[in-house]
Amino acid sequence: MSVRIAPSILSADFARLADAVARIEAGGADLVHVDVMDGHFVPNLTIGPPVVAALKRVATVPLDVHLMITDPDRYLEAFVDAGAAMVTVHAEVLPHLHRTLSHIRTLGAKAGVAINPSTPVAAIGEVLDELDHLLIMSVNPGFGGQSFIPHSLSKIAAARELFARSGARVPIEVDGGVDLENAGAIVRAGATILVAGASIFGTPDAAAATRALRHAADAA
Repeated sequence: MSVRIAPSILSADFARLADAVARIEAGGADLVHVDVMDGHFVPNLTIGPPVVAALKRVATVPLDVHLMITDPDRYLEAFVDAGAAMVTVHAEVLPHLHRTLSHIRTLGAKAGVAINPSTPVAAIGEVLDELDHLLIMSVNPGFGGQSFIPHSLSKIAAARELFARSGARVPIEVDGGVDLENAGAIVRAGATILVAGASIFGTPDAAAATRALRHAADAA
């Protein structure tokens, strides 16, 4: 399973999102990662379906929409209608996770689960049949530019082992503090989608930074 690069627009200039998307696509990005925050589940507010729809008009790669919100079930249709190709919800807020994932798939999007640093991989053990990807948060969610939590490497490896035992071919996505220094270790642990924000948009050349991250991932 080849590694995909998913730059996060959370760290981009929100006044020039179309330019940001163009730059990362020029650098070979496979996905555009869109962080949706509600100021309740995480201590920040970001964007909603109208901005996702605007991104859909300019992006040529799929939109990977990560819902860091308390009540994602209320907004699934709105985000898929806006153009989300992948929708990720948090295990921590959903008592009926299986139903939510099934609904996302019914809407025509890929269904993913995100788990916070304190949430064990075992939390997704009963929904493997409905899971299109697993997102492991390697920082506590809410803000960009945080440092990677080293313990996340063992968590990625544990997820890889769980999927291997079950026979599931589920991509493992990692989000938080991903950069050129740790990308190789993250991929060797089992990640197949790298989300990177500050390490791409915090550089003078987002296209070059996207290419460099892919090179680091491929070298692993």
